Amino acid sequence: MKAIVVQDQAGGTAGMTLAERPEPAAAINDVVVRVHASGWISTELEWPSTWTDRAGRDRAPSIPGHELAGVVTSLGYGTTGLSVGERVFGIADWHRDGSLAEYVAIEARNLAPLPDDLDVTVGASLPISGLTAWQGLFQHGRLKSGQSVLAHGAAGAVGTMVTQLAREAGAHVIGTGRAADRGKALDFGAHEFVDLEKDALEDVGAVDLVFDVIGGDIQQRSAAMIKAGGSLVSIVGPVEAAPADGRVVDFVVEADRGQLTEIARRVQDGRLRTNIGTTTTLDDAVATFNSTERAKGKTVVLIKP
Repeated sequence: MKAIVVQDQAGGTAGMTLAERPEPAAAINDVVVRVHASGWISTELEWPSTWTDRAGRDRAPSIPGHELAGVVTSLGYGTTGLSVGERVFGIADWHRDGSLAEYVAIEARNLAPLPDDLDVTVGASLPISGLTAWQGLFQHGRLKSGQSVLAHGAAGAVGTMVTQLAREAGAHVIGTGRAADRGKALDFGAHEFVDLEKDALEDVGAVDLVFDVIGGDIQQRSAAMIKAGGSLVSIVGPVEAAPADGRVVDFVVEADRGQLTEIARRVQDGRLRTNIGTTTTLDDAVATFNSTERAKGKTVVLIKP
């Protein structure tokens, strides 16, 4: 099969190559999926799991990519809940070869059925962004109707999901970003927007929940704005600043079939929109990943014509 392969961590995306790799086999509780589309996250090559397995052993050359939509082609021993020929979408395991390939082996529990009326491009754009927003807001942030949410990176793939889900839940959403992001953040449902380069962040006042995708100085300043009993939720690693009287959570998104199903349902009925910035093909993916243009949403690689 054709796949994108990375060999040298120092080489970054410039070290990616399109290569021939053996087709994967389905282990116990696995399925093999013929990948039709894969989402791409630009920081993947910085993740330790791209380069080592769970025992810390080198696993290069590896195939990156962890969001996918496709069709099940075979089942491993003991696999239940999915069937051959079923359309699915979900998250590939962090420590195994991923979805920038024509086929991927993946635990069945990491997948959910992809509704027939959702395109594979949409399906591949949803899993990590959608689940990150869902889990950050509702599991870790314990968001309730009537609360306020400060959503950093509100025009990005995760930020637009945070904004929409928080607003649907009855929260007041303040999005942040660059000046050029204002229109997009408001279009996706932010009630207010803060230009982090020109506006005074602190003028927002106290908030119940900060969803942090930036870290650093912005995280520290945001922590000081959290109300008593509020939450700082971060996806950028260990939190360096904590609210005076609140909770701090940093987390890594996990696959969840039930949550994926809820997210897909919201896309179907129009409550949730995807934020796809660029689409490309497997043959052109390396060049796309090495573009110097700023990403404007999720990058999706179309693998099966």
